[in-house]
This record gives sequence, C-alpha cells and structure tokens, in this order.
Amino acid sequence: MRSGRTAALVALAGAACLAAACGAPTGVAGVSTLPPASPAADAAIAMAAADTSPRVEAPVRIPPPELSRFTYTFPVKGCEVTYSRKLLVLPKTTIWADRGCAFVSPVDGVVREVNASNRWAPSTDHGWEREGRFVSVIGDDGVVYLGGHLESVEPGLAPGARVKAGQRLGAVGNSGNARDMATNLYFAISWPTPPQYWWIRRGMVEPWRYLDAWDDGNRTLSPRREALTLRKRLGEFPACTQLCASKPGSPPKTERKPKPPRKHRSKEPEVVVVTPN
Repeated sequence: MRSGRTAALVALAGAACLAAACGAPTGVAGVSTLPPASPAADAAIAMAAADTSPRVEAPVRIPPPELSRFTYTFPVKGCEVTYSRKLLVLPKTTIWADRGCAFVSPVDGVVREVNASNRWAPSTDHGWEREGRFVSVIGDDGVVYLGGHLESVEPGLAPGARVKAGQRLGAVGNSGNARDMATNLYFAISWPTPPQYWWIRRGMVEPWRYLDAWDDGNRTLSPRREALTLRKRLGEFPACTQLCASKPGSPPKTERKPKPPRKHRSKEPEVVVVTPN
C-alpha cells in the first residue's frame, strides 16, 4: 500500500515539473531566458497604455442664420455686465456695469434725443426726468433704443447725427432716479413718438431676448417685428399705466395733444431735440 502511494506521488511531481518546463520559453524548466525589462521600457509601455483615448477635434462654430438685414451689437462695450431677464414693472432692463463703461449704439441709425442735463429731483419725481442723462437712437430698422442713467453724454453728440452700431454715445452712470443705486444703463426699446409721450420711450418691448442674442448668439435678431406688432395692438400713443404721476404739489409738465403725423415719402427718421428747461 505504502509503495503504491509513493509511486503516485512521484508521478504527480513529475507531471508538475513537465508542465513548468513547457511554460518556460527555453532553458531550465521554470526559468525564463528573456532579458529583464529596463525602467525606460516600463515607462514607455505605461504611457502607451494610458494614451488609448481617441483624439477629438475642437468643435467648429457654425455661423447662425441671418434673421434680418440688420446687424446689432450689445449696448455696453468693453465691460463685464449683468442684467435682469424678467419683467418687473416696466418692459425695460437694467444693465449693471461699472461707472464710465461705454454705452454704444446697438444698431446703425440716427441720434433722436440727447439729454445731457440731469434734472431729476426726488421732491418732484417727474416721470420724463427719471432716466437722467440719456440718448436715444432711431435705428435703420425703425425702432427706438434708449440708454439712460448716463454719467455723461459723448461730447459733440447731437440729434440728427448719423451713428454706426458699436459707436460710443455716452458713459454708464447713475443719474436720474438711480442716484442712490449702483451704476447701470437703463436700456429700453420702443417706437418713435413725440417727446410728450415720454412713457413710451422708456420701454415697450421686452429687451432681454435680444440682448442675449446680441451678446452671444445671433446678432441679426431684430425687435422690429415685435415692436410693430405691439404698436398695432396697443395703438401708436397708448396711455401711461405704470409709474406715471409726479410727486403731489409738483408743477405738471405742459403738454399738448400732438397732431397726427403727416404722411411723406422721405425715409429720413424724425429727429427730436431735447433742451434743458
């Protein structure tokens, strides 16, 4: 019994040795004859294994489609800005920017109104003075763009002057009823009306959709169609419904009902001169 068991163990050991010998490349069973790997080779192998991700080319930015024949630019240039994108009281927006940042024309057009005097006072709070120093432009698209609360108006700028998109019109400040606020640009979109309808120039079209597009999107997105649709629905001279009254006891602004505009063939936009009282 013992001799049979011993023979079986010897046979198993022999089989194990043969298996080890077959697994080795050559030479003594169980001993490899391959040269040992160098540290440089190990590093190269590790780098090759790590660099297995596919190479991806940078995305190609496709120009947006042309939505109108007009090209627009964001009305504050060369500064970081923030602005609200929701309706608070009036359909306008406040663009927060540092004092002195450039307010520029958002589109090619003609200067319509220039008010270089800050006449607003809390004791009277006249609605037509709340934007402080401001400039408005009637664009070649027929839309009026107003920038208010300015620190200053560009020297020599006058109604009737031809301006290009991106041309400096003034400097961001906090004039008017923004005097206790951080510096900002009061930005509004409307349509042409006589100056006694001041509540129209202060904003009729919600502007943030267009500001988003002009900042980083489609610079041909135009508010013209929306302005024309609103004017048709509300009328050319809609009544003031928000923040209309001055402080009690303040003298009212002398107003007269404007005559209906005369039809003419000239394509030149109407120019309004604003002079200090």
